[in-house]
This record gives sequence, C-alpha cells and structure tokens, in this order.
Amino acid sequence: MSEPRSRALLATLVGFATVSRDSNLALIEFVRDYLEGLGVACELIHNAERTKANLLASIGPAVAGGIVLSGHTDVVPVDGQPWTVEPFSLTERDGKLYGRGTADMKGYLASVLAAVPRFLASPLRRPVHLAFSYDEEVGCLGVRGLLAVLPQRIPPPALCLIGEPTGLKPVLGHKGKFAMRCHVHGAPCHSAYAPDGVNAIEQAARLIGRLGEIGQRLAAPEHHDGRFDPAFSTVQVGLIQGGTALNIVPADCRFDFEVRALPAFEPQAVVDELQTYAERELLPAMQAVKADTAIRFEPLSAYPGLATDPHSAAAQCLAHLCGSDAFGTVAFGTEGGLFAAAGIPTVVCGPGSMEQGHKPDEFVSVEQLAACDRLMDRLAEYLSNHA
Repeated sequence: MSEPRSRALLATLVGFATVSRDSNLALIEFVRDYLEGLGVACELIHNAERTKANLLASIGPAVAGGIVLSGHTDVVPVDGQPWTVEPFSLTERDGKLYGRGTADMKGYLASVLAAVPRFLASPLRRPVHLAFSYDEEVGCLGVRGLLAVLPQRIPPPALCLIGEPTGLKPVLGHKGKFAMRCHVHGAPCHSAYAPDGVNAIEQAARLIGRLGEIGQRLAAPEHHDGRFDPAFSTVQVGLIQGGTALNIVPADCRFDFEVRALPAFEPQAVVDELQTYAERELLPAMQAVKADTAIRFEPLSAYPGLATDPHSAAAQCLAHLCGSDAFGTVAFGTEGGLFAAAGIPTVVCGPGSMEQGHKPDEFVSVEQLAACDRLMDRLAEYLSNHA
C-alpha cells in the first residue's frame, strides 16, 4: 500500500485543536500560508468577532463551470471520551490514522491541500475552488458568510463537492435539521397548594407529548422516502431542564427538540403545530391562574436537506470521479443543502466513515486517505479535459 501524499498534512491539521467552541484561526492561517507559499492567493472571511474565519482560494482560469471543494475545519469536543491515543496528535496503528477530525473531516481537507501542486501543474480548463469553513458542527454557521460573498468572488461553479466521510461512495442526499428551544414559564407556589400554581414541567410534558404524536404521524408509510434511513422525518427531544426543589411547583422549564427532515418536508410545520397547540390548548388555562405565564419558542439552528437529481450533470461528474453511479444518501447533515440553496449543484463524497466520526479513537484508514488522493488526481484530469 502506497503512503498517502496527504499524510503529513493530515498530521499538521489534526494538531490544531479546532473544537467549535474555540478559534480556528491557527489552522486557517496555516492553510493560507501553505497556499500562498505555492503562489495561490487566498481570502479569509472572518466572523464578526474576528475570532474565526472561512478561507476561499481558486486555482485555474477565472471561468464559469469550476468545482468547489468544500469542507469544515471545526471538530467536536473530546471531553469525557475514553481515548487511548492523544486526540490532537496523529497516531498510526494497524493501517489506521487516529486523531480527532481524521474522518470528520480533516482527512479530506488534507487530501485537497496535498493535491494543490497537482492542480497547479495541470492545464486546467476550468477552475477548482477551495472553500474551508468554520462552525459546521454547531449548525453550519460559518459557511453562510462564505456563501454570501461567493457570487462576487468566483464565476458560477458547476458543482460543489462536500468532503464529509462517505467511504468515498457517491452521495446525493441527506436530511435537513431544524432545532428549537421551548421555554415554559409557569407560576410557582408551595407544592402543598399545587392547584394554586402553574407547573411549568407539566405543561412542558404536554408539549413533548404532542411532539411525540407529530413524530408518529410523520412515521406513517405514506410519508416515507426509501432513499433515506430512517425513511421518514423524525422528531426528538434531546434536552430538558426545570424545577428547583420537589416541594416547589416549578416556575420554569425548557426543552430542546429537533426535526430531522426529509428534503421535501418543511420542518417549520412541526413548530407551527406545536405553537398552535400551546396557544389554543395550554395557555388559556395557564393564564386563567396567572396572567404572566407564557410559552415561548426560540430557534437554535437549522440547515436544509439535500436531494441532487441523479440524472444531473453534477451527479454524472461525481460518478465519473468515483467510478460508480451507485448513488446513496447519508443520515447526517452537511453544508451541502446551503450550497444547493445558493444555486450550486452539490454532492457529497469523502474518505472515512461517520461510524468513526465524533467517537473516541476516531480514525481514517491509510487506504481511504490514499484513495482520496487518487480521486483528486482524477479531478485534476477531469478539469483539464472538460471545457
């Protein structure tokens, strides 16, 4: 097995602890310096606080029809996970490269960067654009600033390739995500006089029960899309907090819920139904006891699903690069839906598996990394032979 040319770059990238709660600037500035050292101009697109940045760079002629290679630089935390290796240092063992982000998704970023000399040496007839973002893991936040300026920076691309881990299998779709927080404000009192108060936890439980009913309806066979697993949109409550003591009727309760929505389903419909239920069924009785009781909904994060047409030029290009038209979908979300919403046909393909992503002892295999390097070579050939 040949040594992946991207291995050294992967070791460097893993060494930057770019957990979403922290800055990614050290990594981004390394990438900028690496690219500029090769003669590639870069632009950094910072957040408002200038603590994080996206990076955009182009190689090849300034013409339409290029391919965007998109990936996120942030990783999930390692706190509390039982790692057997140092998470922010690359460790090779039994043909596997261990470290936080190796699969999700610094392996892909390293492969893209290692291919830059090949892109520069190739007679590209269409450009390749590098688009590295921040804060994907907390709601695809950073890429929105990049997409806002992209039409002014590059000619319209033909394709965006998101390098999330798919085992290098061609993927055309994933669900969207819509996350909300519900705040319930009740009326506290001593538990001996519970009927005189409004129990915020009980009201939250009623709302959660309604979410369960909505989820059951969405799981009905008529709503299924067999391309996805699960084949239907899902609703789940992941966090809840409320109350101060057992002998006090709780004044406040809040819970967070999410909708994992099929591309054709509008998740706002779940929130609308829940809000209507709150206003018509719960609030009148609550406010009859205490006028200032309330139920409030707060958006947390959202990104759209992705469903690229398998007969599209973008899909056929991906099939050519992968050597396979066995298109699939993934259960996790990506920035792909945002690129597609911006009018850029988008596909997903990258080294490694999300079975390892976010877990202790995350890894990408040496074989997968080398295969991604070869995919980049095919991309250089493709862009050199297709006007």
